[in-house]
Amino acid sequence: MSVIPILYEDGEALVIDKPAGLPIERPRAGGRSLENHLEELKLGFQRVPVAVHRIDTDTSGCLLMARNPKALKRFNAAFEAREVEKVYLGIVSGPVAEAEGTIALSLSKISSAEKGWRMIAAKKGKPAVTHWRKLAERGGNTLVEFRPETGRTHQIRVHAEHGLGHALLGDPVYGNGQGAPRTMLHARALTVPREGKTPITAMAPLPADFRALGFDDDDLSA
Repeated sequence: MSVIPILYEDGEALVIDKPAGLPIERPRAGGRSLENHLEELKLGFQRVPVAVHRIDTDTSGCLLMARNPKALKRFNAAFEAREVEKVYLGIVSGPVAEAEGTIALSLSKISSAEKGWRMIAAKKGKPAVTHWRKLAERGGNTLVEFRPETGRTHQIRVHAEHGLGHALLGDPVYGNGQGAPRTMLHARALTVPREGKTPITAMAPLPADFRALGFDDDDLSA
């Protein structure tokens, strides 16, 4: 049995609940990554599954994996066509005044010797759109549901900082890195349409570190 929770499984797809802190690709400095779990994720199939998309090392939750090359090609096309519905939960490090809204801020990558690379809001960057709604507030922090329309690198993290006025709790790049042991972002749900087949649907439970900050399942039905 896999030590990584399986949220969805059929002949061409897996959706796993990726633990926070586990990188998808092996770090240059070494250490464990999703690659260490590929054999156990075969689950009786001959091929190891391949991650279709990327979520940050710190981010927990739904990660789609393809079990064969044809499926990988179809799933990649669905992501590129923006047919995949993604729902994230994030804990924002401050109050959010409005109940819901849409953030449309183009993003561009910059790099410096001192700070390394990061994404910034830039008019000449790639278009990025995120829909959001406030779910609950606890201890000065706010639980927010994010529905990204596009899939830019660090999109939700930058949009939280600029669009909501506060970075995600624990974010060391776009915030002060305080208040939590990781950037508090969770890939809650994933829906992938398939022609002639039922959609792939998966939902990852609320992580323990979100619960430790006072949020629970009742907040998700807000």
